[in-house]
Parts: sequence; C-alpha cells; structure tokens
Amino acid sequence: MSDKAQGFDTLQIHAGAAPDPATGARQVPIYQSTAYVFKDAEHAARLFNFPEGGYIYSRLTNPTVAALAERIVHLEGGVGGICCSSGHAAQIMALFPLMMPGCNIVASTRLYGGTYTQFTQTIKRFGWSAKLVDFDDLDAVRAAVDDDTRAIFCESIANPGGYITDLDAIGSLANDVGLPLIVDNTSASPYLCRPIEHGATLVVHSTTKYLTGNGTVTGGAIVDSGQFDWSASGKFPSLSEPEPAYHGLNFHEALGGMAFTFHSIAVGLRDLGMTMNPQGAHYTLMGIETLSLRMRKHVENAETVAKWLENDPRIEKVTYAGLESSPYYDRKARICPNGAGALFTVAVKGGYDACVKLVDSLEMFSHVANLGDARSLIIHSASTTHRQLTDEQREAAGASPNVVRLSIGIEDAADIIADLDQALTKATA
Repeated sequence: MSDKAQGFDTLQIHAGAAPDPATGARQVPIYQSTAYVFKDAEHAARLFNFPEGGYIYSRLTNPTVAALAERIVHLEGGVGGICCSSGHAAQIMALFPLMMPGCNIVASTRLYGGTYTQFTQTIKRFGWSAKLVDFDDLDAVRAAVDDDTRAIFCESIANPGGYITDLDAIGSLANDVGLPLIVDNTSASPYLCRPIEHGATLVVHSTTKYLTGNGTVTGGAIVDSGQFDWSASGKFPSLSEPEPAYHGLNFHEALGGMAFTFHSIAVGLRDLGMTMNPQGAHYTLMGIETLSLRMRKHVENAETVAKWLENDPRIEKVTYAGLESSPYYDRKARICPNGAGALFTVAVKGGYDACVKLVDSLEMFSHVANLGDARSLIIHSASTTHRQLTDEQREAAGASPNVVRLSIGIEDAADIIADLDQALTKATA
C-alpha cells in the first residue's frame, strides 16, 4: 500500500518506522552513535556529494532523528525536512538559508512571546529584522513587504489566544509577492491543520508540544513543501547560486525540491549545530503514534470547557475559536477541519490579581511554561512568557494582564471543570 493511500492514523505509526534491518526490532532503535563507518573512500565521497543518501556524523543527522523527520514530513504532506534541538532552533534554521544581513521578514503580531522576542531582538544580531503586522489586515501585510523581505511568518493557531490565521489568504498573498510562507504549526499539529495545503512553503514545529505530548523532551522540526521556486527571483542565493559554504554547490539546480532540506543538513546543522538528540527523537516518535487519538480528546475537552467558561459569570471573555461566538469560528472548517485545538485564553473578572489567585488555587492544573501536554496546564502570560513585552504588545498578542492561558489536557472534562470552578471561586471571592 502506497503512502498516498494510507490514512493519518496509519502514517503516524508506520511512516519512517520500518523494522530495523540488522535486528528486526519493530520500534525504531535509539542509535546512540556519533559517527558511521564508511564502506570505502568512494562511499564517503558519494555521501558528501549527495549522489547517495546515508549517515556521516550525528551533528548532521542520525537514523533515529531521520525516522522522526520522515514521519513528520509524511503527516504534513511535505517532501523533506529536518529535526533540530527546539522549536526556537527550528525557526532560526528555517530562516538561515533565506536571509542575509539587511534582510527582513514580515510576521504576524499574534506570536508566542518567545518568538516575538526572537524576531524583534535576537535576530538583529544577525543583521536581520522583522516587521510585525496584523495578519487580518491583508493590505497592511502586503504594504509591509519590500525589496529586502525574504519570508512571511505566522502561526496556524496562535499562542496564546488560539487565534486561527487565514492561511488561504496569507498563502495567496505570499504567492503573489513571490515569497515563502513559513507557518508555525505547533499549536495545531498536522492532525488539525496542514499548512502546506493552504500555501505554506515551510512548516515549523516545536515537537516539545503536541507531537511528543507528554512533557518529556524538547525538539523542533522543519518540513519543506518542495513547491517553492528558489531560483525565480534571485533573492535566495544560498539555494539558487553556487554556495561557497559547500564547495560551490548550487543546491536548487542539483537537488530541485529537496534543495532546502539538504542545505539545512549540509550547511545549517553542520555550522549551527542545532542538533536533536536520538533519545529525544525516540520519545517523540512514540508520542506521535497516538497523536490523532490525543488531539481528538484535547479538542473535545477544550470545546466542553470553553463553553462552560463562556457561560460563567466570573469570566469576561473566552478566546477559543471553536466557540460560535468567536470571530474566527468560520475559519475553523477551512483551516482546522478537525477542530480549533486546545489552547485559548480566558479573561477573568478581577484583573491581574484574580488571575494570580486563580493560578495559585488550581489543584489538578499544572502551572508551567509549556503547552500541548496530556495534562491540563495554565499560565499567566502577562507575568511570565510575555512579561518582556510592552502593554500594547501584550494586548496585540492576546496576553493582557487579566488573561490566563489554558492548555486543556485529556483528563475527564468534568474534573477539569471542577478544578477551574473551585479555583475561580477563590480567585473572585
């Protein structure tokens, strides 16, 4: 049976996971090895020059890590991809082949706080910059693009507010202006959203979250659609011209749709060293085997909890896009047909102090700087993940002082509601 005929539930178990040829082991082994023996000098040369695939050194890739990358690529509908050490690493790795000093990206204002800081502060050290725009205003997005823009970036389901980006519209715009669209699909996972089908060129993930699903390891991934013409505009010389960092190889000419993937391995991972470890890849491979099962439960619980909160007099607002009252509800069927995810924010009556009391009063929820765990999680973004932003920036990102972010787990929904109920009673007394 070909991969195209296989369903999501099958691919999440079998993609990239053939029995080990040496031992017959059914689960992907943890290949805890730094280097791999070449058959002979000619074999080594073929590996370095790409006529033959294989393993050289684990900073570049590793059999366990490669199996994980292949699985994620299949689930996202791409042609190639890599895994790396974290979601933040994946974002830098995605930009690395595209950018030069003086170049910029156009990004959504609705971003995870760490991404906001990475884009507005950290990448300046590379000579890059970011223009942050409301992606509901397509004219503003188009106006922000200039001759030095090299990519458009957004999140499919934005953290923290659960806002769903209109990827169809943004993908069409990116195509019109001849730029790659990079979509962070962490909060949705490929079970809820497949950005490549909406025009994305690259998809990035923090595999730490829903893909692993159990809060055990950090990791990142990049999936390439293979559909972007890197040679069309002359704006991407690392891919479309002889690359001095790899003995003058023209990656796009030599490798076509796999140009970005091989550049990311041969140059990006080689020189930046943002490598995923094989044991972390193993945990994520096991987590993905139940991804669809978990996501169905996450969404079912999130819908139940969000509806309950929306009708609670102690709550001012719930931002969940799965509610009919949400301004983004109509996007759910188009962009996230399997549900609006399990991440959203809640505005609590009583403001900042009530939010702090709520967090401190919960018993089953875990107060952590993470999301996508099987457990229900909470955080007060304004005092933690988005603390470094101004009041205006927090407001734009959906992290106002009176707001908490919920990541709804897969426990019994009644128990989740009971914990929120008792904590809200204490917080708003």
